[in-house]
Amino acid sequence: MTDFLKTPLNGIVPPLVTPLLDNETLDVKSLERLINHLIKGGVHGLFVLGTTGEEQSLSYKVREDMIRESCRINAGRLPILVCITDTSIVESIHLANVAAECGADGLVSAPPYYFATGQPELAQFYEELVPQLPLPVFLYNMPSHVKVSFAPETVARLAKMKQVVGLKDSSANATYFQSVMYAVRKVNPKFAMLCGPEEMTGELVLMGANGGVNGGANMFPELYVAMYNAAKARDIDRLISLQQTIMQISMSIYTVGRHGSSYLKGLKCACQQLGIIDNDFVASPFYKFDQPERDKITLALAKLKLNVRQS
Repeated sequence: MTDFLKTPLNGIVPPLVTPLLDNETLDVKSLERLINHLIKGGVHGLFVLGTTGEEQSLSYKVREDMIRESCRINAGRLPILVCITDTSIVESIHLANVAAECGADGLVSAPPYYFATGQPELAQFYEELVPQLPLPVFLYNMPSHVKVSFAPETVARLAKMKQVVGLKDSSANATYFQSVMYAVRKVNPKFAMLCGPEEMTGELVLMGANGGVNGGANMFPELYVAMYNAAKARDIDRLISLQQTIMQISMSIYTVGRHGSSYLKGLKCACQQLGIIDNDFVASPFYKFDQPERDKITLALAKLKLNVRQS
């Protein structure tokens, strides 16, 4: 098991899509194919049940199935992080215990949603939650979905807790990211800073981020690993070239459709068309693309393949 208390997590840690047959059934065969595809692609870890994994739309049974099967299939090959975000502290602790029992390496937690917490309340919540958890914890900043952002001083306060080992930031705000990194590394130099949006991961790694939790790596893990490696090596020309392909993915596959769910639908549809998963079923209240949108994904992938090969 990876000891995040001693060594920070670095690299590309894809947030796995959750392959589903229906709202109640995990597609285990597709999950096995996905995980093996990611490991073969050279990623540095796996992140289960994040936003890309549709955690909040899944029943607790399916969440537990996803944790158990992911850990079984991975079989210790890569570190696994499990998201335990919930409105109930009891359910978060329960999912954390399931993760520990199955052999996961760390936990990820975004603030409870619905009633928005103030910063003192948020800090107090984690000071209550974290000591009850069996594994190291990464905070998860996702203000667009949970209505609350971790203030830099709140992250610095929580980083004083030995068990809080990093932050996954999906704010898409580079100034915020830099402010947190500046504040927190005065408290804990080993604190891991992971970037969610793939559109800005490369530049933030150049500035000291540890890596990225990038959804596009479900499709093309080698591309995102190459981007990370180029940034770490400060190979600017290669990074710029790879960034063009990453932006093409962002501006084509993620923008099909008219709603906020377009990213998830596009990503799952692309994974299905690439043969990585068998079914692009999206958990309710959302639905997979109809044929006109599917055709646009097909066209986008056809154009991308050339660019990926050229990379």
